[in-house]
Amino acid sequence: MADEKKQKKPQQQQPQGKPGKPAKQAKGEPQVEARGDGKPQRPKASSRATARLRDRFEKEVAPALMKEFELKNPMAVPRLHKVVVNMGVGEATQNAKVLDPAAAEMSQITGQKPVITKAKKSIAAFKVREGMPIGVMTTLRGDRMYEFLDRLINVALPRVRDFRGVSTKSFDGRGNYTLGLRDQLIFPEISYEKVDKTRGMNVTIVTTARSDDQARALLRGLGMPFRA
Repeated sequence: MADEKKQKKPQQQQPQGKPGKPAKQAKGEPQVEARGDGKPQRPKASSRATARLRDRFEKEVAPALMKEFELKNPMAVPRLHKVVVNMGVGEATQNAKVLDPAAAEMSQITGQKPVITKAKKSIAAFKVREGMPIGVMTTLRGDRMYEFLDRLINVALPRVRDFRGVSTKSFDGRGNYTLGLRDQLIFPEISYEKVDKTRGMNVTIVTTARSDDQARALLRGLGMPFRA
């Protein structure tokens, strides 16, 4: 009888989840780690794959250049600094709306929004006044630079009619190389049906090379098809 009179103790509810551990997140949300004070940290950015041409430079071209020029310091190896793509639009002096399709094509080719270049001084013979918009320009650095050069060397230049290689005499004496393109249709990003007029452009490859020989060896190692 004494056992029956004993009151049963109510069962305590167990807490959901262990203290100190964050709750589970739904799929697709960025992972958030808790700090020591209990506050969540910023979600980590997703790692982006490096450009193919950059990997080739670091693994193959840079060691070959160090051996060829007998360089002891890896930081002395010539490398790409930036790529400048410039497109002149002379018709913009009469009609400023011509710059819109030129800027759209430039953004499709380079993957970056271009800036509008303006005249530095007035030229009466060409009916140009100072500050008048006359073209578009884009400066590429980092992975975008390597990706653009990869597409230029392996995709765009082979599509040039009667292509026999680029000139080896287009260096400026300081390790920089300038390449002229007659039209924008060699890039596969440009649709032939949407082009109102062919426009040429200049591609300037700026390197850290101290001489033209080092810059020539660098570009040849990256796959630039120089004329024999």
